[in-house]
Amino acid sequence: MKKLLTLGTALILAGCASTPSTPPPPNDQVTLRVNVFRGASNLPIYMAQEKGYFARRGITLQMLFTPNSTEQRTGLAQGRFEIAHAAVDNTVAMIEVAKADAVIVAGGDGGMNEVLVRQDINKISDLRGRTYVVDAPNTAYALISRKLLKDAGLKEGVDYKLDPLGGSEARTKGLDTPAGAATLLNPPWNFLAKERGAKSLGRTVDLFGPYQAQGVFVMRPWAAKNAPALERYLAAYIEGCRAAQDPSQRTLALQVLTRELKLTPQVAELTYTELMTRGSGLSKDCAFDMQGFRNVLALRAEIEGQWGGKAPDPARFIDLSLYNRALGHARP
Repeated sequence: MKKLLTLGTALILAGCASTPSTPPPPNDQVTLRVNVFRGASNLPIYMAQEKGYFARRGITLQMLFTPNSTEQRTGLAQGRFEIAHAAVDNTVAMIEVAKADAVIVAGGDGGMNEVLVRQDINKISDLRGRTYVVDAPNTAYALISRKLLKDAGLKEGVDYKLDPLGGSEARTKGLDTPAGAATLLNPPWNFLAKERGAKSLGRTVDLFGPYQAQGVFVMRPWAAKNAPALERYLAAYIEGCRAAQDPSQRTLALQVLTRELKLTPQVAELTYTELMTRGSGLSKDCAFDMQGFRNVLALRAEIEGQWGGKAPDPARFIDLSLYNRALGHARP
């Protein structure tokens, strides 16, 4: 089998670094298009913008918002943008289902999801005969939902149906109608849904367990050709994550959340608290949670029946070499 070079090796071969602790030259200006869902998980990016971390590394950032994961996966594969932030199971789907040469290059958070339902539902088994709204039915958080419904004794397509409504913003509105009985939501949308009358049946970290949710993924050929730029991006992202988690910058983080997500001060406070919650919120330095990712793969194997029901080696989906290099020169 042909051995694949890591992205870090590609950077060294390009002659752009001498040691893991040496940052790439800052005078090489680059514009990067970054595709995200609108939500609290973007706080490290917002903070990096606010503090000028991308600019000082020669990066002009263009943030693009996706309505759903299908559009995001397709857009990344077609080169409509260079970097995606979302649940990393989307990368697995790109590689295994769409046969796209994508790769996960950094982590982010544990999802911060809650099961939100209409007021007449008291337990997951009450969803018999109802509709559960999801982003896409065969990736990421929908797989957690299907697992919870399965464990409650409900059979998909027989006892309940899925409605692929799109991202969290759309699903929040979906709960306003009787057709949308339940969904998974993360901040700030879970809090907004509760303000509109929804109630929670629990957090997925408690109902399911550790989960590597939001992360950074790119197309592998692009990363190999643009390793210096990606390393600089990841260094600024790490710095933004540190700023987001720095207690001394809490006031600024709340201001950024309020402004970017158009939140009330109360919802911004609740959202910030979730982001700081260990195990489901932001990981330290937006690091990758390997155990959480093993759960991602095991879930896909069980619910989608991939790989004969046995999860594969995580190494085939990830390359953290540039993240580790960036960690070496990211500022405290």
